[in-house]
Amino acid sequence: MEREELGPDQVRRTLRRLAHEIVEQTADLPALALVGVRTRGVHLARRLAKDIQALGAALPPVGALDVTLYRDDLDREAGARAKLQRTELPFSCADREIVLVDDVLFTGRTTRAALAALVSFGRPRRVRLAVVADRGGRELPVRADFVGKNLAVRPGEEVKVLLEEIDGRDALVVRAKATAPGTPSRGPAPEDTP
Repeated sequence: MEREELGPDQVRRTLRRLAHEIVEQTADLPALALVGVRTRGVHLARRLAKDIQALGAALPPVGALDVTLYRDDLDREAGARAKLQRTELPFSCADREIVLVDDVLFTGRTTRAALAALVSFGRPRRVRLAVVADRGGRELPVRADFVGKNLAVRPGEEVKVLLEEIDGRDALVVRAKATAPGTPSRGPAPEDTP
């Protein structure tokens, strides 16, 4: 069973609101860069950049960050199956106002991994986090600076941000977590799965 928390128009309005908040809370807009966490965060970062430009600011550069090798919650079996993707940062992170963009904030482990990966590309002036959904359930002391929607999610449910570019539609949905028959649960899954 799936329940829709945000439909296509609400997702677009949420991203425009996040763009407004980013512009309002960034003192040095020319130093702003958006870094999307692979995979969905990259598409979201590109959209946010266009929304920021539509507000009259310059189009901020957008990068893509793969955090697979920096995760601390992948066991050996899952690590062997992990699909590495390219990190593409067409700018130095040094002295930048970086906004990390991801779809869902859950345990905080993806964000921790993203911070570890990011500093290998230079020391940013400041790093903030923007997410479409915060589902709670933190295992690390991580908080998003820009949140589209806070959700109360029951154990056994997952939050998915569906995107036109990947899924053919925009939506924020909550559904029962799918597990293979006979497979015991191994704890929370990574927040950003393709």
